[in-house]
Amino acid sequence: MNVKRKEISFYRVLSTIVLIVLAILFLFPLYWIITGSFKLNPERVPPEWFPKTWSLVHWTRLFGNPTRQPALRWFLNSLVISLLSMVLTLISSSMAGYVLAKKKFTGRRVIFIILILAMALPKQVILVPLMRLMNSLGIYNTLWAVILGSVGWPFGVFLMKQFSQGIPTELIEAAKIDGAGEIRVFLELICHLMQPAFASLAIFTFINTWNDYFLQLVMLTSRERLTIALGIATMQAEMSIDYGLIMAGAALSAIPMILIFVAFQKYFTKGITLGALKG
Repeated sequence: MNVKRKEISFYRVLSTIVLIVLAILFLFPLYWIITGSFKLNPERVPPEWFPKTWSLVHWTRLFGNPTRQPALRWFLNSLVISLLSMVLTLISSSMAGYVLAKKKFTGRRVIFIILILAMALPKQVILVPLMRLMNSLGIYNTLWAVILGSVGWPFGVFLMKQFSQGIPTELIEAAKIDGAGEIRVFLELICHLMQPAFASLAIFTFINTWNDYFLQLVMLTSRERLTIALGIATMQAEMSIDYGLIMAGAALSAIPMILIFVAFQKYFTKGITLGALKG
């Protein structure tokens, strides 16, 4: 018993040390960006591991000239795109996932196989056809081009389909026997039971859309319609790089992600395990 306790204790100590080291390695870039945005000279050599003098000069430059650096406008564009994409993805993915899981029709397995194949397809492959489609609809170079381009996310349908399969069919049949129609069953029963999946998919969709640099790069060309990710990229001059200004913009872009991780971190684990439900 003593040997077993020592082995367990050694394993816990070792795993704790490894996790602490990994946490420091992953958090250090974020620490360097945030502290660098408050340094007077973040690119100095040797570097300052901690700011000796905290300065807001880079943040003042970031928000001080709305014509040259409309950072607040870029931030709001990213927020609008991410929120609307999240809502539309939740609506479309929940309905499609429920139908694939609970409705029997010809070609259901074929559609699901195509869905799995679409998950393995890089988004860069469809960017050019997607751009031509948005151009034909007359919404190219608008926020709606990015929003609608982000809605068709195969992972969202797959996640909702896997979760819907765990809902007892008897509950649905009982609700129909009580006189509930298809729409009422979905809105009042299915959506209520799918709340954990909704929470997980909402977080994943928001983060995926916020960080989707390539789609935003292809769909948006006007400077006032850029997102915060594209705006940070335009801060790089041809002959020089203003690291302080870029770090301030990167820190601003990281704020929503940090808040989401802190507030809803338990749903990330749930979202990963939801996809492991038996299909």
